[in-house]
Amino acid sequence: MRVAVDQDLCISCGACIDTCPEVFDWNSDDKAQATVSEVPAELEDQAHEAVENCPTNAIKEE
Repeated sequence: MRVAVDQDLCISCGACIDTCPEVFDWNSDDKAQATVSEVPAELEDQAHEAVENCPTNAIKEE
């Protein structure tokens, strides 16, 4: 599983970082970004939850 954050849609709410800090973190623009190229299998449920809970649908599964 891969995830990507659309920087134009991200509103910096931090929900994804709170849900799955092993996969998401802040970038230099204070917006969320994926910090791994491939989500580890043991974190896929958390990453999927972050995708589902993003208020602006900025996170996409690839």
